[in-house]
Amino acid sequence: MVGKIVPPTKTEDALINRGIETDPENPEWTHENFARARPAKGVFPPDLYKAAIKRYRGQRGPQKTPVKQDIKLRIDRDIIATFKATGRGWQSRMNDALRRAPPDLLTALKNPKADPSRKVKSRTKR
Repeated sequence: MVGKIVPPTKTEDALINRGIETDPENPEWTHENFARARPAKGVFPPDLYKAAIKRYRGQRGPQKTPVKQDIKLRIDRDIIATFKATGRGWQSRMNDALRRAPPDLLTALKNPKADPSRKVKSRTKR
C-alpha cells in the first residue's frame, strides 16, 4: 500500500534547491526562459511531433500480457468489501481467485443441468 506523501523538511528542501542551483546541465528555468518557450507543435517537424505525442504521459503502453476484457459484473457487497480491504491490487487478486476456481465449478457453470444443487435461471424465452 502506498504511504502518505510527506513534504521535505526545511533542511531537506534547502539541500534539494542547492543541488538544483549547482547543476550545470540542467539549470532552473527563469522567467525569461518561460517567456521564450514555444509549444512543441510549433518547434518540431510534423512527423517528429506526431511520434512524440503518440502516447501521453500516464497512458498505458502496449500490454505485455493478453489484454483483459472490461465487463459489468454484479457481485455481493460483502465480497467486494473483503477484496477491497486487502488494499491496492484487489481486482487482480479477485481475478486470481476466479482463475483458481475448482474445475467442477467451471463445469457446473458451463452446464447447469450437470449440478442440480445450483439454482440457475434459464435465459430461454417461453
